[in-house]
Amino acid sequence: MYTDAVQAQANVTPMLDLAGFDAVPLCKAPFDYLVVPDFIRAGALAGIVKDFPVIEQAGSFPADTLQCGPAFVALMRELEGAEFRRAVERKFKLDLSGRPTMITVRGRTDETDGRIHTDSKTKLITVLIYFNESWQDTSGRLRLLRSGTDLEDYIAEVEPAIGTLLAFRRSDNSWHGHKPFVGERRALQLNWVINEGVKRREQSRHGLSAFLKKLFGRSGYTG
Repeated sequence: MYTDAVQAQANVTPMLDLAGFDAVPLCKAPFDYLVVPDFIRAGALAGIVKDFPVIEQAGSFPADTLQCGPAFVALMRELEGAEFRRAVERKFKLDLSGRPTMITVRGRTDETDGRIHTDSKTKLITVLIYFNESWQDTSGRLRLLRSGTDLEDYIAEVEPAIGTLLAFRRSDNSWHGHKPFVGERRALQLNWVINEGVKRREQSRHGLSAFLKKLFGRSGYTG
């Protein structure tokens, strides 16, 4: 997916704190999830933030359509690697071998983002990693919900602070959302999906949504 020019970057000191990931217990209610602060190792953060792609519009963009610097590319390689996949498999007790991965990146949100949803049935696991230096606003904090009708009825609230990971198993009750926030809100989303056809369709959908956002200032995507 990524250029050969950054191949060596992917083979340096690991960026992910997999021991920390393993140590955090899986929460089982209202659905399977875990939150891992400082999942990105401190020594890697500065380079990743520097190499985060410039995104001027709201919406989620397929990673391979963006200009990402080498440290950010190395992070994506590590996230899509076998070691992290095995850690996720152990945590959620499922087999992801042969399941494609898909990465999208978000730089900003607007008033249309954050509406309550569960993610599509074609997604197996959702991983979100945030890259915001500080977060003072009460809006834009992702809430894991007990239902699809009440944003205030939440079991956990995740501050989109730099290096924080949220991972959850998609289910019919994996409700989540956040209060609208307009401005910079940097995040990477990694999904394991059921097959390559889904990956192609989802990437096309994200690309179209981002294109329409650029033209008309609105996006139907709320993930």
